[in-house]
Amino acid sequence: MTDPTPARWTLMVHGGAGILTRDTVNDATDAAARAGLDAALQAGEAVLATGGTALDAVEAAVRVLEDDPTFNSGRGAVFTFDGDNELDAAIMDGATRKAGAVAGVTRSRNPVTLARAVMEHSPHVLLAGKGADVFAAEHGVEQVGPEWFAIDERRAQLDAMKANPDGWFDVDMKYGTVGAVACDAAGHVAAATSTGGVTGKRWGRIGDSPLIGAGTIADDRACAVSATGAGEFFIRIGVAHEIAARIRFLGETLAAAADTVLSETLALGGSGGVIVVGPDGDLAWNFTTPGMYRGKVQAGGPRRVAIYGDEG
Repeated sequence: MTDPTPARWTLMVHGGAGILTRDTVNDATDAAARAGLDAALQAGEAVLATGGTALDAVEAAVRVLEDDPTFNSGRGAVFTFDGDNELDAAIMDGATRKAGAVAGVTRSRNPVTLARAVMEHSPHVLLAGKGADVFAAEHGVEQVGPEWFAIDERRAQLDAMKANPDGWFDVDMKYGTVGAVACDAAGHVAAATSTGGVTGKRWGRIGDSPLIGAGTIADDRACAVSATGAGEFFIRIGVAHEIAARIRFLGETLAAAADTVLSETLALGGSGGVIVVGPDGDLAWNFTTPGMYRGKVQAGGPRRVAIYGDEG
């Protein structure tokens, strides 16, 4: 019996989906987003091209996006109604189906790294709030003050939202979640997602990003998924799990499964997007908004980043 053909390694990243058109995204933001996505791809590619694991690659890629104020995650996260930054993240290993997640954390520079620490150094999957901050400090995850996360642009967005109490500032979801999915040369997949949530969120609101099966999943039997969009709807549908289940049990392609589940979500009123990678290195991205910050790279190929729907 011959050994199966090794999977080609693949990495995908996203930085949010929404009303992203050439009319709504200015030149400076366009350039900054493309540079940030490319830097994240470079970080993950450096891991995969030297035989590293999918898990290490998605963490490396998401850490870059968390440090980039262009995106709504880590530095540059949106503000809550009370003027704070509360961060959510999740990571999952498709080989073992172990996962870690955090919600409402306030001091970890890279919430994705804290999520991995929860996965590897606790008996739990999801920690939240003060307890998660205490766990971070106890386990040596880099801590920063609130000034690291806060940027003037996001504070102005909160002020704009409060000035219009009849609606949300970020109704067009232009300041979205970040994430990465990867398949390594051994055929293992992993996913990671990180977000600051939505501008003006209250009462400890938590979206889909840190919820395994909603915004994040990885399973070597099917695929890895990282989602971005209207979190409440993605939770209700269980978007990430639904995509993986259709691939695993129905034998659907990545693209077909993603299209079906996002169409169902949109029918309920929730728009957004996903990136998906399979254990054979196949990939797909799908979004029901005009655009999604996104990028991909595979073994032997060039890095590619895109924003608008007409970029393929």
